[in-house]
Amino acid sequence: MTTLNAEPIVGAEIGNRAPDFALRDQDGKLVRLADLLGKGPIVLFFYPKANTPVCTAEACAFRDAYTVFSQHGATVIGISDDPPDVQRQFAQRYRLPYILLSDERGKVHKLYGARTAFGLLNNRVTFVLDRDGIIRHRFADMLNGAKHVQEALEILKRL
Repeated sequence: MTTLNAEPIVGAEIGNRAPDFALRDQDGKLVRLADLLGKGPIVLFFYPKANTPVCTAEACAFRDAYTVFSQHGATVIGISDDPPDVQRQFAQRYRLPYILLSDERGKVHKLYGARTAFGLLNNRVTFVLDRDGIIRHRFADMLNGAKHVQEALEILKRL
């Protein structure tokens, strides 16, 4: 596991139950993590900003592997601090088939330790949760968005 300027908080460590949250998706609908548990694994990927080069490459890599994630029964969720309308435009422009959540106040980023060391920027961090909401993997790498997809798929194969 690679980390770059991010420290997980106690609640977001491997082996712990993922902290629950509720955020608005790209269509303004409230999505609760608790409502998704029990249906299959969940891949949460935190990305700094929609429509930036590395974030777009990462989002499209998740899109391109979406069928494989679905075959493993996984729900894929992208989270940034962009507002829902920006998330919606991002999803439409790049045909992203998964949920994008808006964490405009940064509370969920903080809850999951998805901030850089100085807390000024959001980090690129991916979590894989099992169907019960236990964190099975955490991966952070600011510059290699596609590696997040590879890491998540490797873990899903073992769940």
